[in-house]
Amino acid sequence: MIELRKSEQRGVANIGWLHSRHSFSFGEYYDPQHVGFGPLLVINEDQVQPGRGFGTHGHRNMEIISYVLSGELTHKDSMGNGSVIRPGDVQRMSAGTGVTHSEFNPSQTELVHFLQIWIEPSRHGVTPSYEQLHIDSAAKRGVLRIIASPDGRDGSVRLHQEALIYASMLSKGDRIEFTLKPDRRAYVHVARGAVSVNGIRLANGDALKISQESQLILDQAEDAELLLFDLP
Repeated sequence: MIELRKSEQRGVANIGWLHSRHSFSFGEYYDPQHVGFGPLLVINEDQVQPGRGFGTHGHRNMEIISYVLSGELTHKDSMGNGSVIRPGDVQRMSAGTGVTHSEFNPSQTELVHFLQIWIEPSRHGVTPSYEQLHIDSAAKRGVLRIIASPDGRDGSVRLHQEALIYASMLSKGDRIEFTLKPDRRAYVHVARGAVSVNGIRLANGDALKISQESQLILDQAEDAELLLFDLP
């Protein structure tokens, strides 16, 4: 079963310094048909104005992944971490028993455009932790490059959940076949460009909920960048 979720069907928040599109119910946006997909609870596509950002706030019992598309994002947290996240970087923060953090656009001239993803952990009360890695574009071209996993395989960040996240950049002529195990579901989110998945055409911000399928075929791409979630 495959369900298409078009970009324009997502929730929207526009508060001046922040323009955000919500794939799932979040904040003041609520849609009973889109309250997560398995442990995947949030994909927010955020664009933050220069010099603005999210002040210090708290999280608990959540795996939070940030994936920057353009610009820079400054992160500070109560664990003592401070970093700048740039395109190609993947940041994972496990909130566990509780953590506070802030996120700002350090540029005075450019937007920062990024995806923030929340995944519910398989167990609560873990010790908060932080991890960041860089995967350059070449490592994602024409392939599904794993960026997050429960065991940190192939240099990916570790999640407290049996979820796998892959990133890919596909061009004309690229074709990927992905096998989905019988007890798993998948979610495909197109960050930019266009691609077909099992013959269904997706463009910027479009997504697919996929269950009870054994194989996914990704092809007919036009400068696409996407994330594929393999979920319990």
